[in-house]
Amino acid sequence: MQYLLLIYADESAMQSMSASQATESSAAYGAYTQALQKAGVLVGGERLRPSAMATSVRLVSGKTEVLNGPYAETKEQLGGYYMIDVPDLDAALSWAARCPGASHGTMEVRPVWAM
Repeated sequence: MQYLLLIYADESAMQSMSASQATESSAAYGAYTQALQKAGVLVGGERLRPSAMATSVRLVSGKTEVLNGPYAETKEQLGGYYMIDVPDLDAALSWAARCPGASHGTMEVRPVWAM
């Protein structure tokens, strides 16, 4: 079954990292990605640009509304994701706990509803 591992963190903390902290973080995510690949469970994943670069779209009374920047002010922002294919929720939770994002933010594990 496929699960989306959503990585939420405080963008301001991420942007204020020193160069050595950023290098260490990047290496941790690289190692995690390699572990997912080696286990044969990685379907895909990407880092996202900052929420200030986001655009939100919704339809209100038949008219399109476009909002620049994040739609809601939150403590943590969606910073990236991994799509994995594992046997069950327990396996997905185990992988989520191993993600570097779990140590400085929140990991949301969401099952994919196949279409």
